[in-house]
Amino acid sequence: MSPAISTVILTAAVVVMILVVMSYATNYLNAGMAENEFSSNKQFMSTTGLQIDDIAWTVGRTQTVSYSSKFGTVEVQELALNYTFQVHTSSGWENLTAPVETGIIVYNMPVSSYSMGNNSFERVPMSANSSFLLSGSSAPVSQVFCEEKLPMNDGSYTRIVVVPTLRVLNSSITGTQQNPTSYFKFYLPVLENGTNPYRSQSLTLTGDGITKITSTSSDIDQVNITVTFPKASSGFDSTFFNFKQISQTMTLPKGSVVELYMGKVLVTIGQV
Repeated sequence: MSPAISTVILTAAVVVMILVVMSYATNYLNAGMAENEFSSNKQFMSTTGLQIDDIAWTVGRTQTVSYSSKFGTVEVQELALNYTFQVHTSSGWENLTAPVETGIIVYNMPVSSYSMGNNSFERVPMSANSSFLLSGSSAPVSQVFCEEKLPMNDGSYTRIVVVPTLRVLNSSITGTQQNPTSYFKFYLPVLENGTNPYRSQSLTLTGDGITKITSTSSDIDQVNITVTFPKASSGFDSTFFNFKQISQTMTLPKGSVVELYMGKVLVTIGQV
């Protein structure tokens, strides 16, 4: 073989090897960047969940949370959960109010960039309670979890999700006749999509009003809360949210007063 042909063959082989190495290095680098991005945005979504608690109960308050993303996107899935409140009296069960619908906040990472494995599920933090109803002043009003569930109608994603849940507080007040009355106060943030004036890598939360519903019956002894999933046909069903139960009943001292506080939070992609 002539030196010229040998040189051409060797040069072509070297170029091919360089291209293969570059492609492998690029894919490896992108995979590492996507994994780091997904991990860092767990903290972003956890912070968002905490900010919801600060915003929901202060009308007019605004808070912006920034994030960094090359592969993923953030969206609001409206009307993803439906909470029904019922109270039990001597006459039977009756609705405290109309069903309360709320959205969820979702960070979507394409599985082509990062995958946990189909049907993977992880709560953030991992020790978090899986119930949608928690008691105490320090109880959260949202859950955060990571999940990959395929197929779903909106695409193939590994997701980090912020889900509004309930906090209940109990107190007793003694009246003039020294007969204490038990008060059970339920707090639920209601997420709605904001105006989204322009796209930027931030999330703006705005408190837009508080609605209070008080029971009118004087002989309440139980409360039942049930959650349903209006977007179940799109994949956002009970298996997606993975609550410990979808219906919970609390037994109360007879004659308790039940109050439901709903804090409306507008969620805007970008700064207002």
